[in-house]
Amino acid sequence: MSASPSTAPARPAVQPPGPWSFPTPTRHTLSNGVELVLYDIPGQYVVSVRTTLPFPLTVEPRRVEGVATIMARMLDEGTAEHSPEEFAELLERKGIAFGASVTDAGLAVDLDVPKRRLPEALDLLRQTLSAPVFPQPEVDRHLKTRLAEIEQERALAPQRAAREFIATLYDGEDRASRPTGGAAGTVSAISRQDIVDFHAARVGPRDMTAVVAGDLAGLDVVDLADRALGTWESSSQRPAPESQAGRVAADAARVVLVDRPGSVQTEVLVGCVGPDRRVQATWAAFPVLGFMVGGSPNARIDAVLREEKGYTYGIRSAFRPRRVGGLFLTSGSVRAESTVESVQLLLQILESGREGFAEEEVRAGVDFISKTAPGRFATADAVADEAASLALEGLTTEFTTATLEAMRGLDPQALVDAYRQWVTGQWTVVVVGDTGLYAGGLQELGIGPATVVPA
Repeated sequence: MSASPSTAPARPAVQPPGPWSFPTPTRHTLSNGVELVLYDIPGQYVVSVRTTLPFPLTVEPRRVEGVATIMARMLDEGTAEHSPEEFAELLERKGIAFGASVTDAGLAVDLDVPKRRLPEALDLLRQTLSAPVFPQPEVDRHLKTRLAEIEQERALAPQRAAREFIATLYDGEDRASRPTGGAAGTVSAISRQDIVDFHAARVGPRDMTAVVAGDLAGLDVVDLADRALGTWESSSQRPAPESQAGRVAADAARVVLVDRPGSVQTEVLVGCVGPDRRVQATWAAFPVLGFMVGGSPNARIDAVLREEKGYTYGIRSAFRPRRVGGLFLTSGSVRAESTVESVQLLLQILESGREGFAEEEVRAGVDFISKTAPGRFATADAVADEAASLALEGLTTEFTTATLEAMRGLDPQALVDAYRQWVTGQWTVVVVGDTGLYAGGLQELGIGPATVVPA
């Protein structure tokens, strides 16, 4: 029998969540200088291990750009103690997921492993970092794979737009103007000896950070890590030079049209330089700005181009920090026949941010970014990923906590000031599609000189 309205208990008031802080780690320095960062997260029985080693891509020899990427991809292709087949079998038998990659900030190596297998995983990690052998047959296979990827990047409109964008925005002599994984000519020139030499010169314990996150109860992770990673020495590793912001080309503010006759969709990428996480005021403004402008179906761009016009499935904007400097990018595909109007509306919407943001927009953006943080960082791998990515930029997860705290105090004036500082209306615009349908119309918009490039 249900309670009558007069006797039913009063509903509790819904209170906003309180401030949330990133989990606090413990820090240790291993015998060889590797910085060990531990996050004990009870109940997370798959432990995530991330190692990071910062270096700028300018350390690659110009003639073999992409060698860092190939080197990273081959770290698990056999070691001094195990053949490629034996190493793959060990990873599979012990339930270890392994990955390695290179970005503009440096090298990242990832492991996810059941808690009880952590000692073996750390030893295998030591082997991949300190004693990879780079077998010639595997070198040949990875080079062929990378060359095939380059062809695929030319074939896929989003990747083609991204490649043309960096080549247009940055000075052609600057490393930032060329793909992280190298171009066909430089990748084809890579030899096994180039990979061996790059590893010897650039991979070592100096400046390395190792992050371990998960349920660490009952494990002496410091001792385990010291007996594995802490025994690694390298007499050949060179100090990494400081990273520099990419040099912007003198003619970056222009339009590049990549011609693909017959395309029924057009890929549009609009961007300019942006800040890194050390921006003078506060980084907190920029994730919120990206969300309000183009971070969701309810943001300004999709409210017009998707919901009102029906020209796109979705276009997204984001501020993308690099180790030094950054980018503000807006990208997505539109129906080919709507290209001219879509580009015109897109630039108008981006410009509208310089006029200000409504209080409701600000609250929605702040609430989404700040109040979803506990969910985004609820798992060990998410915690480890955040700590590792910040370590590559010389930061700790105290930065994440401080950013979320600063975010809660943002107001419309702080956001428009931050937006105006970087969004000046000097755009690099790349359009990939059938230029015969819209080249003349884009020229009439007067958004800058246009160059047509064959696909």
